[in-house]
Amino acid sequence: MRHLFLNGPVQNGPFTFDTRPGKAVGIHLAAALNAILGSPPAPHLWNTVTLAGDLRHREATGPRIPRRRFEADLIEAKYSHGRSPSGGITTDTDAEVVALALEMIETNLRAGTLTISPETVPVCRTCGHMTGSGSHPCKACGGTDTLNRTGLQLVAEPAKDRPVLDRSDIHASHRQQPRHLLHTAANLPERLVLSRTRDHGIDLSPLGLDGLVLDPRVGVHTTVLAAAQRHRAEVAVMTITQNAANHIAAHGRHFRQHDGTRLQYTLHGHLPYDHMAGLQPLYEAYRSTRALRAGFESWFLPLFSLRARTVTRPDQLPALFKHYMRAHLAQPVDVDEEIIEAVRRSVETGDTEWITRRPALANAMAVGAGHYE
Repeated sequence: MRHLFLNGPVQNGPFTFDTRPGKAVGIHLAAALNAILGSPPAPHLWNTVTLAGDLRHREATGPRIPRRRFEADLIEAKYSHGRSPSGGITTDTDAEVVALALEMIETNLRAGTLTISPETVPVCRTCGHMTGSGSHPCKACGGTDTLNRTGLQLVAEPAKDRPVLDRSDIHASHRQQPRHLLHTAANLPERLVLSRTRDHGIDLSPLGLDGLVLDPRVGVHTTVLAAAQRHRAEVAVMTITQNAANHIAAHGRHFRQHDGTRLQYTLHGHLPYDHMAGLQPLYEAYRSTRALRAGFESWFLPLFSLRARTVTRPDQLPALFKHYMRAHLAQPVDVDEEIIEAVRRSVETGDTEWITRRPALANAMAVGAGHYE
């Protein structure tokens, strides 16, 4: 398999997909694109290494349950009626992810792109949590006093042979390259500390960094690569918003390729799910079934978000629904192999023009519109 699309790991928080459907756009998008390519269902990926998760676990009432179980219960509650994804669930602390992350760190240490070196970092005087610069209260305990502490840290050295992000890292056609992102992703210090103080994460004590875990912005990359390698994919394409990519790209620059698998980002925009109620009269006028509405909201709109990579406006929804319905009515009894092969080539090259072409969309719908878990 050449390409496998995987969602950028979703931060595990107190929400459900029923109440926050926008959180699942990357998941739906990956499922839609994999179905068109005929790839197997991909696992849903989750980011559990968060300070917010540490605080929730500390504050949980009743008998303290193990953190992994605590995160797993939160994830399970995201899915309505206990419906778990057919491709399974992978988190950023699963055993295969931890093993891959440590292997990649050791490879980078040997190459000199990562080092373990004494670094002076600001920490909270009360709880010892690593803090940012400035006078903001500690996010772990609320303390307001900091001190500088010197100790061993995992550090990413500058990549002298290439920028933080270039066109080869983006799964998009030449005309759709995000020039602004390629520029802004580099606006970070050249040396980045990749170790963090967290209660939960990829433990760095095997490297002599006791009490520290791998920065979760690195962990989301190794999570995607681990899932792709399980399926023997050559290219792991992470579905992600431009803002999120800007936040993690520099931390992942040494973690986007390993053992024959490389990682790219494909960018999608935000969708106006809070305004879907305004479509009810149109749904009724078209006598759309629940399945048709689900297909529009969870299959077509995520695909369209590849075209509108920042945001889809609420006033665009009626026209988009009509386009979707026309394609639905134009679905062929037998898929046109020439058209669907052209769509697959577009998916593999990051070209999104086909999404607004009715024959192409109709054939893609015939192949995979039922896959929008």
